[in-house]
Amino acid sequence: MVTTPDIPALEYSFRNGIKFFELVAEPVSQEILPGVFIKGWGYNGSIPGPTIQVYPDDYISIRVINHLPESTSIHWHGLDVPNVMDGVPDVEASPRIESGHYYDYHFRITNPPGTHMYHSHVNVAKQDMLGLLGGFVILDPKERHINKDYLMLMQEWSLDGLEKGEKVEPGQYDLKPFAMDFNMFTINGKCFPSTSPMPIKYGDIVRLRLGAIQINHHPMHIHGHQFLVEKADGNPIPDHNRLLKNTILVAAGETWDVLFKAYNPGVWPFHCHISHHISNNLTDGAGGMFTTLVYTS
Repeated sequence: MVTTPDIPALEYSFRNGIKFFELVAEPVSQEILPGVFIKGWGYNGSIPGPTIQVYPDDYISIRVINHLPESTSIHWHGLDVPNVMDGVPDVEASPRIESGHYYDYHFRITNPPGTHMYHSHVNVAKQDMLGLLGGFVILDPKERHINKDYLMLMQEWSLDGLEKGEKVEPGQYDLKPFAMDFNMFTINGKCFPSTSPMPIKYGDIVRLRLGAIQINHHPMHIHGHQFLVEKADGNPIPDHNRLLKNTILVAAGETWDVLFKAYNPGVWPFHCHISHHISNNLTDGAGGMFTTLVYTS
């Protein structure tokens, strides 16, 4: 199974062989640093929303309940689904989910194992920038060689009332979803040093799953190791075409899966390599899209 540090997995129930999930789109107060909350929109009380994990050929039903003050939808980003289930009501048969109502998306998983995302496709410039994002992972039932499997979703925020370079004080901050100038950056809804470390052991084969859905691109860099680029947008890359790298650019709308062997003990940074993205409002010290891989005995 996949671990999304700081974000839960979405539970499900079985009914007549169908996996039933439930997502509630709602206003969320997300704590990104101790005592620092952003007032955004998320799913099931979380930004990003809980991670959905399924297997190839699963038939799934996802009830999306709208507790937002306006209509919404969910687009299953990168998944091959019927048109009515694709969640883009401006141009497709897929309906808007009005405030106070719900819609049941249901489809069979036909994509191969890999990493995808889900997000709003109504008033995208507003709703996605308020936080409506989650991870969607198709697991490989035959996989045995991966020891640790981590998902990281990158997001950027414009907090209202922050002057550049000033310390981020505890409080509740409104977001400016239409701003193009960002002052806070998160991995799985947290800014460093509040991001949870990822434990690994010497000799582990580790997969990192990376995704972004908003505006900025993020060159994600590992220290002390090299990784193989295994999958792009959930699609497998043939072994002879896999690149050995230590930095990979995660553009808006992309997912990448990379693999490395844990061969160099220590506490190792993993972070975006755009300098402003690893600060908290351009203040001194590491912050933002920065986390660690920690060898344990």
